[in-house]
Amino acid sequence: MSTRNRIALALSLVSLALLVPGLIEPVLTIRATMEFFGTERELTNETRSVIGAIRSLHGSGNDFVAGLILLFSVLVPLIKAALIVPILWLRRSHWSYRLFRVVRGISKWSMADVFAVGMLIALLVAKGTANLSAVAGTGFYYFTAYCLVSNAAFQLLQVEAPARS
Repeated sequence: MSTRNRIALALSLVSLALLVPGLIEPVLTIRATMEFFGTERELTNETRSVIGAIRSLHGSGNDFVAGLILLFSVLVPLIKAALIVPILWLRRSHWSYRLFRVVRGISKWSMADVFAVGMLIALLVAKGTANLSAVAGTGFYYFTAYCLVSNAAFQLLQVEAPARS
């Protein structure tokens, strides 16, 4: 195995270690207040993780949105990371290259990067409203780190097409 692929494998393992807290740690806290007869009243103060958001959406009947978040923010990243090991183990085979192409294909559908950017935009927009505040939690930073490390791992991964007979 080349040094480049060893680094890709190591980064894949690091990305998985970052993904877990990125999914279960608080991602965002949103607090809304309103002034009522000179007294500030809290309307909402919610902190959610990615997994907590999926559960909350499912519980409120928003199964389609919960399913999309589950698919693109949980399952696709796990599948992508899990397939890197057989890609490297089956090196220089038809199956290795085929799995590599599958991972490359699903990477384009992964919403991890979009999710991280969306959270940042939501945070910045909320900061512009006097009675609404949004604070990124530790899960946001873990998830963002997962996105960056996972992308770096896949960019380093080098798989050659098998020789044609």
